[in-house]
Amino acid sequence: MSTQRRRTAGFRIVHGDTHVHVDPGPGALVFSNLLGLPPSKLSGIIVTHCHPDHYTDAEVLIESMTLGTKKSQGILASTESVLHGYQGIGPSISQYHLDFPERVLALRKGTVFEIDNLFFEAIEARHSDPTSVGIKFKVPDIGSFGYTSDTGYFPELAEYLSDLRVLALGVKWPRNNPIHKHLCTDDALKIMKRVEPEVVLLTHFGMKMLKADPEKEAAYLERETGIPVKALKDGTKVSVDKDIKIKDPEKINI
Repeated sequence: MSTQRRRTAGFRIVHGDTHVHVDPGPGALVFSNLLGLPPSKLSGIIVTHCHPDHYTDAEVLIESMTLGTKKSQGILASTESVLHGYQGIGPSISQYHLDFPERVLALRKGTVFEIDNLFFEAIEARHSDPTSVGIKFKVPDIGSFGYTSDTGYFPELAEYLSDLRVLALGVKWPRNNPIHKHLCTDDALKIMKRVEPEVVLLTHFGMKMLKADPEKEAAYLERETGIPVKALKDGTKVSVDKDIKIKDPEKINI
C-alpha cells in the first residue's frame, strides 16, 4: 500500500448502467476517473473490512455517488467495524457520510442484498478484523462470481465459493509461505481443486508475491488444476457473457 507498486484502488463491477465499487482503498478516486469510470455513476459501494487498503476512499466515493451530497441515492454495504467500530477496530466512515446514501447496510456472514439487478451475498472470512466478509454476486442469465477479500484458509471456505464462473482470490504470498489470516498459493490450490470455477483471478499481492512473480504462481496453479488462472495487473478488464474475456490494461499516464 505505501509503495503503490500495485494499486490499492479495489475494483469496479459494471453491468449495464449499474456500477458497484468494491473495497475503495487509496487511489480509488484517482484511478476510477483515469479509467473512465467516474464515481458519480456508482449505484453502490461495498467495503469488506476495516483496513485502510480497503476503505480509505470510501467517503469521497460516497460524496461522488450522492452527487456532492446533494441527492440521497445508492447503497453503502459494509461491516460493523467500518460502519460503527468493533472491538477497537474502526469506525472508518464518519456519521456525516453515513447520512448520505439512500441505504446503509451492515454486512455479516449470510447477509443478502440487491443493488439494482445484481444479487449479493456476504460470505465468511477469517481475518484480523473479526467482522470481515467476502462476497458472492449473481448476474441473471450470466452467472455467479466470488471474491474472498482478505481471509486465512479454512476448510469451509470452498463451500461458500461453489458454483462460480469466476473466482477472485486474494493471494498475498507465494508457494511454501503460509501466512496467518491471509492466503498463499498453496491455499489457493486447495480451494481451486474443490471449487473448480471456469476462471480464477489472483489479486492482493504482498511484497513476497511480487518478488516471486505472480504470473509464475498463476502458471503453477493452472498446470496443477487445468483451470485458467490470471494474475491481475492494475486496470485489467474481465468481461463475462457466454465467454470470459480478459484484457490487459493499457498504460495510463498520470
